[in-house]
Amino acid sequence: MRIGRLLLRLCVGGFFVGHGTQKLFGWFGGGGLDATAEGFEALGLRPGKAHATAAGAAEAGGGALLAAGLATPLAASVLTATMLTAIETVHLKNGPWASKGGYEYNLVLIAAALALVETGPGSLSLDGLRGRERSGAGWMLAAAAGGVLGALAARQTRRPAPAAPPTPASDAEAVEQELRTS
Repeated sequence: MRIGRLLLRLCVGGFFVGHGTQKLFGWFGGGGLDATAEGFEALGLRPGKAHATAAGAAEAGGGALLAAGLATPLAASVLTATMLTAIETVHLKNGPWASKGGYEYNLVLIAAALALVETGPGSLSLDGLRGRERSGAGWMLAAAAGGVLGALAARQTRRPAPAAPPTPASDAEAVEQELRTS
């Protein structure tokens, strides 16, 4: 079980680090912060740059913590928040199956992160080496609740799309308006 948890942490955490740095820095074929912000704006996550920075930092930071086995409940919480937001804004409308753009993969990642909280990161982790593992059902539920609260916070900080600039009235409408106000 020691090596299995290590492999799970390194795989899931490592890929989250990759996704986060794609968003933040354009590494690993990502678009970088400006392109990610533009995409987030199109998804309704406004302001795009703030949401892209938060998502990238949560994925890179949470992934690094998870991979290292350090503060695993915190790592799982921020990763859960990010995945719940992705489910709501991108995948939910497509149903569950990843082959159709659905949310199954996001749920698997949430389950893996929360399972690592319940079982603990293991003795081959920074918390394990320091004797500070936080694990068990209570920690897992706290991490899940933190993830839900984080996703709700992301929803609450969205701003509406800017209003479209007014279109100039036709000449006839302008004349009619002028006559009504004279």
